[in-house]
Amino acid sequence: MKQKTTLITIFSLVIILAIILFFHTEEPPAKAVQPRGELSAEINKLLTSEPILDGALAGVSIRSAEDGKLLYEHIGNTRLQPASVLKLFTGAAALSVLGEDYRFTTEVLADGKMNGGTIEGDLFLSGMGDPTLLPADFDEMAKRLKSKGINKVAGDLVADDSWYDDVRYSEDLTWNDEHQYYGSQVSALTASPDEDYDAGTVIVNILPGKKGKAANISLEPETDYVKIINETKTVDSEGEHDVKIEREHGSNSIIISGTIPAGAQKAREWVAVWEPALYAGSLFKKSLEDHGIKVVGKIKTGHAADTMAKLISHSSMPLSELMIPFMKLSNNGHAEVLVKEMGRVVRGGGSWEKGLEAMTSELSRLGIDSKTLVLRDGSGISHANLIPANEITKLLFMAQKEAWFPVFQRSLPVPGVKDRMIGGTMRNRLKEANLKDRVAAKTGTLTGVSTLAGYVETSSGNTLIFSIMLNNLLDDREGRKVEDQIVKILARY
Repeated sequence: MKQKTTLITIFSLVIILAIILFFHTEEPPAKAVQPRGELSAEINKLLTSEPILDGALAGVSIRSAEDGKLLYEHIGNTRLQPASVLKLFTGAAALSVLGEDYRFTTEVLADGKMNGGTIEGDLFLSGMGDPTLLPADFDEMAKRLKSKGINKVAGDLVADDSWYDDVRYSEDLTWNDEHQYYGSQVSALTASPDEDYDAGTVIVNILPGKKGKAANISLEPETDYVKIINETKTVDSEGEHDVKIEREHGSNSIIISGTIPAGAQKAREWVAVWEPALYAGSLFKKSLEDHGIKVVGKIKTGHAADTMAKLISHSSMPLSELMIPFMKLSNNGHAEVLVKEMGRVVRGGGSWEKGLEAMTSELSRLGIDSKTLVLRDGSGISHANLIPANEITKLLFMAQKEAWFPVFQRSLPVPGVKDRMIGGTMRNRLKEANLKDRVAAKTGTLTGVSTLAGYVETSSGNTLIFSIMLNNLLDDREGRKVEDQIVKILARY
């Protein structure tokens, strides 16, 4: 009888264990834990003693990369402004929805018959979201058209950006940011001046002129799409270097004013253009003419029809490569394009509304509690975006299980590495030799906000996942010092 009772007891324990395992999911525990041990003591001391944090909010979340257990949190379930750390969510969702091999396409179509070497109608440049088009790409397209025997376009050059909607700015972008490279207009047809791929911008180069005269100004790429109004003055070599650049709202008049000392080094600024589709069209027209293809008509916007003859198409780099400039350099334009592309692919509409719906749905599938998120864009530029620190570390834990994780991890900035496409926004931080190759993290900065989230290898060889969100700072740049100190604490753990 005793043996039978023992067997029943063992059998009952096995059943209970099976039930526990059945209902157990791989999602890491979200329940907050009480700070304990040396790790907690050090972080708590820093958070309570650092003057930078007086009157500020500090959300901190630390997890084990191995099992996702929450090791430490400080208001980890409180929604805070993530700034560009939000790009972790956008990048993960895009890799999951679109796939790491996804490419953007640009097409050239003809609305008219070919007569000898002349297109008797309009030529369409149709963009489908590629944020990496360079002047060299337009040259290559023109060269391919020339090889087909095309010498003349009798009609207009039509820039078609209808792949996405016509809303150019996310709803919380301020007018102050309109001319900045990080606030450039989002369009399905756009162009970048160099391999940073700041789409929809031109580079303004400023060199001192003769003393008392205006500075010498040039553009990259060379274009007459923008008009430069030069109100600068070259002053004595000991004078003040104070150059201001603005673009008039609703136009492409770029006003450059202020003083530049004689002998000063060249200043370079990226300035966003108005209506990037027409900008791309103007660069394409220049390439056509440079390759001996005359465009009789003007440049305008329009919508290509499915019945038009497709002459050539151009494919972008795969998303796996685009992730590097996107995340390393924290490119806002890339983030918003990825949001709209997800909306177009999943919800049938290239808009922020459809894109954020698709993004939120995919994040839920990845294990994120989307009810805790407030998402207004994909870049983090909005002060209305809100995410709890614990959800950020949860995302970084869950991402490790995905096939695209190596691409995601490789895209994160690496501290102390001068190469911008490796070190990115962390290249001038955490340069200590003992931290080399042990940290990969995404930065975030807004007025009054500084954030950092990623992975750190501890002195014992384990990996910790961290998220640090500092809000309501008097000086957001000072917040980086606190973040770096916390990362050093974790590295010693």
